[in-house]
Amino acid sequence: SVRLTVLRTSAILLVAALGCVAAAPNPAGVRRVIDGDTIELADGRLVRYIGIDTPEVRRRDGDEWILDPEPFGREAAEANRKLVEGRSVRLEFDVERHDRFGRLLAYVYVSDGGDERMANEELLREGAARLLTLPPNVKYVERFQTAVQEARQNHRGLWADADGAFRRRREAVGTSVP
Repeated sequence: SVRLTVLRTSAILLVAALGCVAAAPNPAGVRRVIDGDTIELADGRLVRYIGIDTPEVRRRDGDEWILDPEPFGREAAEANRKLVEGRSVRLEFDVERHDRFGRLLAYVYVSDGGDERMANEELLREGAARLLTLPPNVKYVERFQTAVQEARQNHRGLWADADGAFRRRREAVGTSVP
């Protein structure tokens, strides 16, 4: 019947669409690192890492970008550069494939001596990034939370002096620190 055919066709299209969301394209070369959470591929496409946020190194002033790094912005960009610049990466997509600026949203994988590491997770683990959870792209949020916890416990990167900075802020406003 027509109804059964429509249902079968809809099911096939749904399965195909879901497969496209999770499927990763062929490896792509990284032309350059824009900052700690954004790269440019060899073909010119920009990729924003899902699930992380790093301090900015540039800010927009009208139609121009001005170098004006936030604290730890240069370090985050350098950590990303060491991971991926000039290398081949594999992209994995989640539910949304583009952000409001037209950049690809992806989990970025880089091969390291036969092992594959997710750059997003590595930057969190090194303390070069903060967790940024924006539904519906939440596939690896638990892994990312574990990586952040590890960075904080080991005082890495952004978290290197987190306790000291917190203590100084509390003392500056005259409150006791437990």
